[in-house]
Order: sequence, then C-alpha cells, then structure tokens
Amino acid sequence: MKYKELYQENNKNLQERYELVSEKIREIASEGYTDANIEENYLNYFTTVAKYLVKLEDVLCAQQNGEIAKMPEKQGKELIYSLYQEVYKENYLNSFANPSYATKELGENGQILSAVFAEIIAIGKTVFQGDLTFLCIYEEIFAEIYTCLRDKENLSTKAVKDAYYWFKHDYLEVTMEDSINKLINPDYDYYTDIVCDMDLSTPDYLYRYGFNVTEDEIKSAEFLATLPQEEIQKMADTYTEGYRIGFEVTSKDLSIKDKVEIRYPLGFERIAKASVENFKKLNLRSIMKPYTTPANKQFSYDHRDDLGLVLDKAYVERTLECYKVSFEKVKKEARGYAGPAVIEVFGEEPFSPEAKKENVKLTDKQQKLSVYRKSEMSQILNQYIVGEERSFTIIAYPLPSIGKDYENIFRETVKLNTLDYAFYRDMQQKIIDVLDTGDKAHIVGTNGNKTDIYVNLYKLNDPTKETIFENCVADVNIPVGEVFTSPVLKGTTGKLHVSQVYLNGLKYLNLEIDFEDGMIKDYTCTNFESEEENKKYIKDNILMNHDTLPMGEFAIGTNTVAYKMADTYKIADKMPILIAEKTGPHFAVGDTCYTYDEDNMTYNPDKKAIVARDNEVSILRKEDPSKAYFNCHTDITIPYNELGKISVITKNGESKDIIVNGRFVVEGTESLNEPLDEMDQN
Repeated sequence: MKYKELYQENNKNLQERYELVSEKIREIASEGYTDANIEENYLNYFTTVAKYLVKLEDVLCAQQNGEIAKMPEKQGKELIYSLYQEVYKENYLNSFANPSYATKELGENGQILSAVFAEIIAIGKTVFQGDLTFLCIYEEIFAEIYTCLRDKENLSTKAVKDAYYWFKHDYLEVTMEDSINKLINPDYDYYTDIVCDMDLSTPDYLYRYGFNVTEDEIKSAEFLATLPQEEIQKMADTYTEGYRIGFEVTSKDLSIKDKVEIRYPLGFERIAKASVENFKKLNLRSIMKPYTTPANKQFSYDHRDDLGLVLDKAYVERTLECYKVSFEKVKKEARGYAGPAVIEVFGEEPFSPEAKKENVKLTDKQQKLSVYRKSEMSQILNQYIVGEERSFTIIAYPLPSIGKDYENIFRETVKLNTLDYAFYRDMQQKIIDVLDTGDKAHIVGTNGNKTDIYVNLYKLNDPTKETIFENCVADVNIPVGEVFTSPVLKGTTGKLHVSQVYLNGLKYLNLEIDFEDGMIKDYTCTNFESEEENKKYIKDNILMNHDTLPMGEFAIGTNTVAYKMADTYKIADKMPILIAEKTGPHFAVGDTCYTYDEDNMTYNPDKKAIVARDNEVSILRKEDPSKAYFNCHTDITIPYNELGKISVITKNGESKDIIVNGRFVVEGTESLNEPLDEMDQN
C-alpha cells in the first residue's frame, strides 16, 4: 500500500475519536465564544489555538478532496501564510507560540502551553499528507488541558504538567513508529509524488508540502526552471555518482541495499527528480526528505529544549523501549536503508539568537539524561541500520538570499563541485607524504588569530603500507579538497580560535576552545554580554550538553578555489561548513570520522591503509559503546588569512612546514597557491 491507502485505513480507525473532539474544538473556536470558568488570559490562548486547529481540519478536508493538489499559487501563498503567521517575525512578539509572551500572559503554565502550540504548528505537515493521527491526538491533549484550567478558583499547574507529561509519554510508540516508517519505508513517502508527478516549471507545487515558503524557495525553483535539462542532469550525476563511489572506496556492498534517503531543499525538485532516476539505475528506491527555510529561527531556538518539560529517567527508558520495538517491527526494511544523499544550501543571513529567560532550560540532570538518550538511540539505530554497511553523500548550492550575484555564485558552485579530483588527489598526496613523517603537528594563527595548538599524530608501524591521513577526494563530501586524521588525544594541547564562524546555522564571534590532552578544557565566545550566556551557548550547541568532547578530527583543507570564490563575492561568512572546511585547517570536536566504521579498513589511492581510525575514547567501544561515542561532530575552520603556520615535527625534533603565512610550501603543491595569488593581485 502507498501512503494514501495507509493513511485512509488509519484515519478510519480514528474517525470516531476525531469527530468527538473536533466538535469541542470548533465550539471553542466559534465567534464570540465565552466560558465563565476560564480566566480571560487563558481563554485568549484557547480560542487562538482552537482556531488554528480548525484551520488544520480544513486543510485535511481539502487534501482528502483533492483541492490541495489543484491549488493555484495565490491561494497556496495565502494558506501557507495563515499557517505560519503566528511565528513570523512581525507577529511573534505577541504570539502564544513565543515562550516570553506566553509566560507573561499565562504565568507558570506559559512554557507548556507555548510548547503545545509550537508542536501543533509543526504537525501541519502531516495534515498536508492526509494523515489524521497527530491532528487527532493534539486536539485531545488540547481539550484535556482546557478542562484542567476550567476551575478559576483552583487552577492546578500540576494537573497541566501531568496531562502534558503523560500525553508525551503515552504516544511515544506512535511518534517513534511514524518517524522510523518515514525514514525507511518508501510507501509512507508523500513527497515523491510532488517531485516526480507535478509540473515543476512554475512554483505552484511548492505550496503542496505544507512547509514555510520564502522568496528563497520560490526564486530557487524559478532559476532552476530556466536551466536546460542537460545541466540539471550533470548536477544530479555529480551527486549520485559521489554516493556510489562512497560505497566503492570503502568496500561496502551497495547491492544489498534497496532504498536511499534524498534530503533536499524546497525549490530543488528538478535535481531531486533527476537523482531519483539515477538511483533507480542503482536499484534504489528513493525516500524524499524535503526541508525549507524556517519561518523564524528565533522560534526554533526558543523551543529547542522543550523536551525538558517531560525529560526524566522514566521518559528516557520509555523512549528507548519504543525506539527498539519500532525498529524490530521493520528490521528487514531497515537493513535495506543505504544512507542519506544530502543537498545542502547556503547564503541565508547568519543567525545570532536572543537568549531568553522564559525558554525551557535543561537542568544538569536532564542534560546528562539527554546525552544518555541520544547515545542509546544511536546504538539502537546502528543495530538495525548497520554503520559498516551504510554511507552518504553531501553537496551544497547557494540560495538567492546570498545576494545580487546569486546566479554567478550558483554557476561557480557547480564548477566547484566538479573540480578535477585527480589534480587534488595528487596535490594532497604530496602533503600526506610530509605529514606521515611527523610525530605531531603545530598550528599557529596570525592577523589576530590566537590559535596555538599541538596535535599528536598516530604512530605508523609500517610507513610503506600505512598512512595517518585520508586523502579525501569528491565522493561522500563534495567538493574535493582535504586531508584528515583522527588525532591521538594525549599530547594534543593548546588553543583553537576563530574570529567569526557559522556552525549548524548559528553564528559565533571570537570562538575560543582550549584543549588539554585532546579534551575540551575551557571555551568562550563574545556573542553575549554575559560570560555565563556565552558558555551556555557553546555547551548547548557545540558540546551538545556534554561536559567535554575530544578532538575527533584534524584536517587541512586544500580547496583554494573555494576560498577565492568566497572572497570574490564577499560571502565567507555565509559558506557552509561542507565547503568552508576545505578552505583551511579545521578541527572537529566530537566523534571521529570513522564512527561505527572503525574496523572497516579503507585505503588511499596509493593503496596505503588509513590506520588512524580510533582515539583513546572511541576505542572504548570494544568494552562499552556508551563511553565511546558522543553522537556529534562539529567542524571548526581557520581561514587561510588567519593562518600563520602549519608544520609537522618529527621524532628527532625536525620541523617541516606545510603552510606558511597562508601559502602551501610543500614541494610540488605550489599550484594550490595560484587562486590565493590571484586574490592578492586584485
């Protein structure tokens, strides 16, 4: 059965419950509704959210009647605006979806009620698919909370908390099964019909998703619609061939897989459609995972820790139980999942969030529970989608918001993604040959960059057959251009500093991280006036609530063409880490690049085994995987213009330079400097 039949059958089972609760929702949403037992501020909240739920009911009806599929662009724009207007910047200040406003208006219950509204806004996407499940259960919890607050004289915060807690707890199995089915089962994929069956020549189709749609999505679709099919096909070929080669170079058998996940941004459907056809030739069915520009990044940031409203040991154990049971039901299908093929985008304005005291914040105990939950879920995932059998690929393209040179930058990025891999392979091998003679590497900043760090390198037993660094050409990480290793932690000590960097959608100013024996010892930035807020920002978003992380990777980027492009168009602060990491040395905090794949030996083009696959933390996987993995990996790049020197120091103390004052100095690599020299001449 495909998604339509699956949802129809499920909806039939829910219909009686839905009709019952819907009647109450529509009553609360009706014009002039009053309830003497509800305080006025709560009544404002309930009528606002009830009207939103009625809107979702109308969308479900329109989807089932086939009206969504025929909706013209003007009507689509109006519908999407109505679904996200509460969180758009111009309305967010006075929206119950804003924890600050909700707390001011609703007091102690504000955080929970704001979280419920945020979750209701998020389920709109499932309604567009014709799925009644989440609309029905959220209407039920909404009605239950309404009942909890009907007694003005004895308002019970505990009753609201308990209702929300047990709602989240009791529906864990439903949410887990839904997310896993949509990850690994093409029959649940609503989006393939949009990509493969709709007219992509005009932007009308963008409003069939139920996602926020901005000028970036519209203009991306319009621009790609102007390109000849031959160019679209070449972009798809670069991406899907990188995916295939990723399996080949790591000696993984793609023939045992039958499905691939395509993650793509709205507006890029022509490339996604061509990719579907390419993957068919590899005997892979595609599962679409679209994404879009957030309606308001501050809204997303405000609700990032809402899980803290229910997070306790019992909730975590129930999560893990449901996750495992859900995977067990589909273990055969899960084994056929080959991994994601990802199209990233860049160019949006860097986001610096506002820290709000009203946002949910995890306690120290909850932070540890969150880390434990993520670690255990990762291990369960790896049991059913085996790390040693799966791969991925990532490629990136600009968004129109990158500026007036968008079309030129797009074309330059296409060239960047198809650079001559043989040239970089040979240049990088010369660098690796020098690095392999080293006992440790020394990296020093310049032009105000305070970096001064020693990286301890793996010790080779047989340099004729082994290498420390991987020679990374364009397969899983497109574009080409880096060599990387897993550092030895003991002896890896010093300061990493970057004046400005953009990581996972967040901007950091003067980010400093101090390492001692490969582990983060201290950190700071200058985003906020308060040092406490700066440290919290880094702990939440780079350390991912861990007390410390190891240096999981040290790499040297060689793609000076990308660096020149960023400088030419003045977009360095908007470059994605996928490209930025190729434009200078970078350090990753968290897991190594070989997580769950350490024992699957891989080889460089020169046939040498890449042996630096573990560090002192990851090796603990052989005793206790929960101590070995952190389930995060964040790359932090130093740009060439902030780089004073990279050198390797041999066992006998000899120093050999790799880069000096932002220029490659290894014999035979001078060609890498040509784009940098051209920058100096302009």
